[in-house]
Amino acid sequence: MTWFCLLAAYLVGSIPTALLIGKYFFHVDIRDHGSKNPGATNTFRVMGKRAAIVVLLVDVAKGMLAASLPLIFDTPIEPLYAGLIAVIGHCFPIFAGFRGGKAIATTAGALLIVDAGMFLAVYVTFFAVTFLTKYVFMGSISVGIAMLVFSFFSPKINEPIIFTAFILFLIFLHRSNLQNFFNGKEPKINDKKVKGDRLPTKDLKM
Repeated sequence: MTWFCLLAAYLVGSIPTALLIGKYFFHVDIRDHGSKNPGATNTFRVMGKRAAIVVLLVDVAKGMLAASLPLIFDTPIEPLYAGLIAVIGHCFPIFAGFRGGKAIATTAGALLIVDAGMFLAVYVTFFAVTFLTKYVFMGSISVGIAMLVFSFFSPKINEPIIFTAFILFLIFLHRSNLQNFFNGKEPKINDKKVKGDRLPTKDLKM
């Protein structure tokens, strides 16, 4: 049952929400547009607010469901581990050629089940860093750092090795953003140029 639970968590995480929304409602592969990342931020950039909200909610739900599986099946697995397996599935989905998103929404869903306090601290940090720097990728990397810092003060979750590895994982996922940043090419969230990535109105179905 343990292996079944972990496999199920990975498969849940592998559901390529943004890819499916793009394919069936807009007839595009989101990975060919904008930042080419199949996540909520790029969905908003390319397909608009309504599509982005759907992607965000489903990706959060994936993390919540995966982290709940050990409780549902009464298996001796920490919900955190199942949630992180779903995050790996989201980033490297078997249903989408292992070309997935960058972890943030699915991580949020997992933390809602694992520890609501950590969720709150981590995503306040995410929005604060994004607001101050105007770079979403910096906010995203701060998620891992905030998880590590929070764990030092949490009596429930003390996994410094796992959270340090998660920071490195986030840096790896955002390596293209870091390269663009150092080359002066990474767009800020208020960069008017990204509006040029929006699909024409006639193509927006949602």
